[in-house]
Amino acid sequence: MEHSPIITLTSDFGYRDPFVGIMKGVILSINPFANIIDIAHGISHQNIMEAAFAIETSFASFPHKTIHVVVVDPGVGSVRRPILVAMDYHYFIGPDNGVFSRIYNSRHESLSVIHITAGHYFLPGRSSTFHGRDVFAPVAAWLSKGINVMNFGNPITDYVNIRLPVPVMSKENTIEGEVIYVDIFGNAITNIQAQKMEELSRGNQEAIPKIMVKGREAPVKKYYSQAGDKSLYSLINSFGYLELFVRNSSASSDFGITVGDKVSVLFT
Repeated sequence: MEHSPIITLTSDFGYRDPFVGIMKGVILSINPFANIIDIAHGISHQNIMEAAFAIETSFASFPHKTIHVVVVDPGVGSVRRPILVAMDYHYFIGPDNGVFSRIYNSRHESLSVIHITAGHYFLPGRSSTFHGRDVFAPVAAWLSKGINVMNFGNPITDYVNIRLPVPVMSKENTIEGEVIYVDIFGNAITNIQAQKMEELSRGNQEAIPKIMVKGREAPVKKYYSQAGDKSLYSLINSFGYLELFVRNSSASSDFGITVGDKVSVLFT
């Protein structure tokens, strides 16, 4: 590890309670040189798939060897396992509840998943309600000090990998997808990627896609301010996904769009 290793934190803890600060304190008590970065702590409570999307779209922005701790853990204290995922040049630590499903299903050269069983890397007197403090934070800190991943436990292959919703070609010229994430601005992000839309248009730069959601068309724009009114529009966002938006307002609240709503892309 580098002298000042990076550890990121993602959780549904929010900032009202001291949980996030306590985890940082534990990490720094073990490795004072750690550089701790918050990715998000406003994940909807116990929303595993929302956390999965947040970490998938964030981890590649960090340097190699960054350690990503994700604590969205409705099964804390149960038989669910704590795991350490080593993928290419990044590490992920959290519960084995499917929160890393998008990592497993992303493009990678190497992937190993370790069931964390080496209790001497945990805080003494481990609780059954706060593994972010007692398990995940100390393991991340020890890993940042150069401890080999294999010292934390044994590899497993039966880790939880949640089936992700994927777009389908319902017709020759139509992609059917769905909303998978709603951000703080009320923008509704779908699982339809720009690459798939380009493939469907067969390279025809003049082809204009028709975006439909809940019986309403969402015309395509290049950027938010290109929309001239408070109607529903769409664009390709910074992560390469088709996104539904309302200029200076919320597509989610204005048009009742939520995770799971079906979205279609039609090229004529």
